[in-house]
Amino acid sequence: MRYNKILPATLLFAITLSLVGCAGEYNDAYAPSGVVESEGIAPVSSPAPSSGPKEEAEASSSINLLQTLTIKGRAPKTGYSRTEFGTAWKDVDHNGCDTRDDILARDLTDITYKVSKSDCVIQSGTLHDPYTNTEVNFNRGVGSSLAVQVDHVQPLSLAWQMGAWQWTKEKREQFANDPLNLIATSQFPNAQKSDSGPASWLPSNKSFRCQYITRFVEVAAKYDLALNQPDYDASFSILRSCS
Repeated sequence: MRYNKILPATLLFAITLSLVGCAGEYNDAYAPSGVVESEGIAPVSSPAPSSGPKEEAEASSSINLLQTLTIKGRAPKTGYSRTEFGTAWKDVDHNGCDTRDDILARDLTDITYKVSKSDCVIQSGTLHDPYTNTEVNFNRGVGSSLAVQVDHVQPLSLAWQMGAWQWTKEKREQFANDPLNLIATSQFPNAQKSDSGPASWLPSNKSFRCQYITRFVEVAAKYDLALNQPDYDASFSILRSCS
């Protein structure tokens, strides 16, 4: 059943205040085991939140899209494993590069490539982490590769509970490798987020939250995923503040 629920302003305000991170396992981190080097991470100045007509129109559009989504509770996590979404970082678009390197190429700057047959394996680069508003140096190697990770905006295990358990293996593989659902970030927020939705985790960089929720809603709509009530309410609250 599809329905929309708009909460009183006082309750929406309380929900917004309650949005905090929770510790958990990595959201599809990629790298050999090892200790992450802390060098290369430095704070940068925060841009002012967008508030122009274009951003307001996008927020309004996202609210309309949000209101088309189904609301239901989380199903049990029974049967979930990462392999249900295929092998991590396959070359699903057959461009000769795996998905992780495609996302790093999209999100990093100052990129150097490792000499290889496919000529697309990234050796180093710089990430402006949208989740934390910090600059992070990426250097491929044991331990150091963990400094930059690729986050699923809609976590795989959350998607499993909200309907992906019914999908075909092919659709789950597409979902896990869809660039719309992937953002490069640093190690800590990726680990902190784990399989959380917007009700329990948001980027610490407040100026990116509107874009993050917009992406979260777009992915849910693209794959016809339901949202649970807390994630729906939190998404609505953030988008309303954006517009």
